[in-house]
Amino acid sequence: MAGLTAGAPTPQSITVHEQSRVLELVYSDGAHLRIPFELMRVYSPSAEVMGHGPGQEVLQTGKRDVCLVDLQPVGNYAIQPTFSDGHGSGIYTWAYLYELGRDQDALWQRYLQRLQDAGLERDAPMLPKAQKSACSGH
Repeated sequence: MAGLTAGAPTPQSITVHEQSRVLELVYSDGAHLRIPFELMRVYSPSAEVMGHGPGQEVLQTGKRDVCLVDLQPVGNYAIQPTFSDGHGSGIYTWAYLYELGRDQDALWQRYLQRLQDAGLERDAPMLPKAQKSACSGH
């Protein structure tokens, strides 16, 4: 995941809306984005969700009611949220958040299609084997 690109838009304000479960960002180019926590969680840029290469993604379910319990800055280029389900290893760069907000309609459709293809419901609990990594013996 790339850091800051010269001239790339950066957030001028970030607001956590707990009741509506949305992260609101206003970017330097005027973009005003509202990203649902669920979308952020199912598209977490962490290795736990994205895997370590194409085809290794772990389909997330049961995240509709996930909340943000903590939000930490990572340098001047990203944030690291901790979600109410305990997930906190994703580092969201300003560029990645911009993409999530800008492309969320297409991302939702892709997510719903992946659920359908896997025969899963959006609110199904995560399967225990899907949460364990190959290195769970640590």
